[in-house]
Amino acid sequence: MPPSGRVGTPPCVTLRTLRGMSEVYVARRSRLRDRWTAEGGEAALVSRSANVRYLTGWSVPGAVLLLGADGRDTLLSPAAPATDGRTEPPRTTGDLRCTVLPGDVPDPAVVAAELAAATAGPGTSLLAVEEHDLTVARHRALAAAAPRLRLTDLGRAVEQQRLVKDEEELDALRVAAEITDHALGELLESILVGRTERHLALELERRLMDHGADGPAFPTCVGTGRNSGLPGHRPGDRRVEEGDFLSVRLGARYRGYRCQIGRTFVIGPAPADWQIELYELVFAAQRAGREALLPGTEYREVDRAARHPLEAAGYGDLLEPGTGHGVGLEIGEDPRLSPTAMGKLDACVPVTVEPGVHLPGRGGVRIDDTLVVRPQADGGPELLTITTKELLAL
Repeated sequence: MPPSGRVGTPPCVTLRTLRGMSEVYVARRSRLRDRWTAEGGEAALVSRSANVRYLTGWSVPGAVLLLGADGRDTLLSPAAPATDGRTEPPRTTGDLRCTVLPGDVPDPAVVAAELAAATAGPGTSLLAVEEHDLTVARHRALAAAAPRLRLTDLGRAVEQQRLVKDEEELDALRVAAEITDHALGELLESILVGRTERHLALELERRLMDHGADGPAFPTCVGTGRNSGLPGHRPGDRRVEEGDFLSVRLGARYRGYRCQIGRTFVIGPAPADWQIELYELVFAAQRAGREALLPGTEYREVDRAARHPLEAAGYGDLLEPGTGHGVGLEIGEDPRLSPTAMGKLDACVPVTVEPGVHLPGRGGVRIDDTLVVRPQADGGPELLTITTKELLAL
């Protein structure tokens, strides 16, 4: 049996059929519009790429979405939008008008602001923009292009709506997790000693693609020896040696949705006592964090559950600022599981739990999983990444 614990042929994109129904996107835009107009807003301009994709299903760099107060929405793209399986957009999709701009248009957001001004009623109108996604220069360009409009902040309204995933989104995450588990499982069956971190990272990403991923969810991290367990480590030319800890952190992107897994292994016939002790401590911390993932639990309580065993063992100064985060169309979505995070978990929110300890000069342990928050009555948290967490000697 492969280390992932799965039996049978590797997955491919045909194992699941994910429906791309336009009414899903219509409903998402309607929810956002209802929320915004209830707060006194009028038109809204969505510029963050992941938010545009969430609301339209289309994905192309630079595209923006103008939500009209009249219920008519316009997607403005600098090139022909492309989604999985489709390369040319229809001119209209339900209440969504799609406009491909000529190549000499510098910024679709400026065109959207001009369009909002042209369709606004008499007097000063409001245009909500995602200020957290705009540079100062871009914000000024929007104001100059539509002086009749008063720009106001849409805030993170779309990100907040994205928190709770529907079944289409969760299905995509499940496929991404299956692909990731199989890619990692296959690598662990190969010879590792003597290979460089960079080589292993490239092979993992190739295997993700072989199994149907659109690409890696984030740059794959491989660390061996003194680099193991190091957060944000960029794979280098260090070779895997006997006695090393080997830590890997990877994820697949499927239909735009991203998962994350992190595992640590020992190279050689048997781990050393200090490796066993450190691994069991991190594993206990990760298990405590996973078990806390229930609806109604405060974000910081989940972080506290995962952090406490490591702090009690004297590793508090070596811990990262957070022990998990949301995943979806982006790998670092809300919520943030950290000591200062405010808010409570909802059901159907996918998050990571990823405590780790790195001992400078020696190496360390990371254990990351992607899970979906579920109530206890439904069996508790749904584990998406199932590669074994047993300390394997490879």
